[in-house]
Amino acid sequence: MRKTNFSEFIKECTKEFTPVLDKTFIKKDFVHIDLSETNKDIREMPIPSAKAVKTFIDEYVASKNAKVAYGGYNEKRTLYQRSVIFNNDATPSTRNIHIGLDLWCDAGTSVLAALEGTVHSFNDNEGFGNYGPTIILEHIIGDRTFYTLYGHLSKDSIKKLSFGQIVEAGDKIATLGTRKVNGDYAPHLHFQVIDDIQGFTGDYPGVASADKLDFYLENCPDPNLLLKID
Repeated sequence: MRKTNFSEFIKECTKEFTPVLDKTFIKKDFVHIDLSETNKDIREMPIPSAKAVKTFIDEYVASKNAKVAYGGYNEKRTLYQRSVIFNNDATPSTRNIHIGLDLWCDAGTSVLAALEGTVHSFNDNEGFGNYGPTIILEHIIGDRTFYTLYGHLSKDSIKKLSFGQIVEAGDKIATLGTRKVNGDYAPHLHFQVIDDIQGFTGDYPGVASADKLDFYLENCPDPNLLLKID
């Protein structure tokens, strides 16, 4: 029997909209947003500061009568040009293609486990442009082991965690951090699905370079296959 590929497997893990933010949000509260380099409004920001991006997102969400903006998978962004984490002399190719799903809303918003699992690892990935506090959950379904990553959290989110801690689907595991602790971004959740964790703990690349994109798109399929926001 042919083994289901990872993207197909992830799609089959859920049957309907699966929240990873505050349970009061329903499917119609979400609106897709384009933050790619093709978006003229983003491209023309002289310095894409956290405050400027938050204002842009807040105004867009309000104009759509929504509450949460989401998007960004396989999206090429200029936003990362401001951080040496993604563009420096030691890196042979620029990392500017986002391989997770971003969900943009207010700091302090509850973050929920998408699936039952255990705490694989957590870390405060400090630094301008980095994740800030991050949690990785491990999931075992059938003969598959895979992972979900939750980035840009509050510092309190990782204070009382323990390795191997059991979580149920829908459990509150964290809250979103402010720009002061989340790597200097407008508040949002970076949510990523990972097949092979490659030995990482509390961290995993969320932005890829073009020369490695094929690997990352296969190893980290579109999280919306799991969440089913649209």
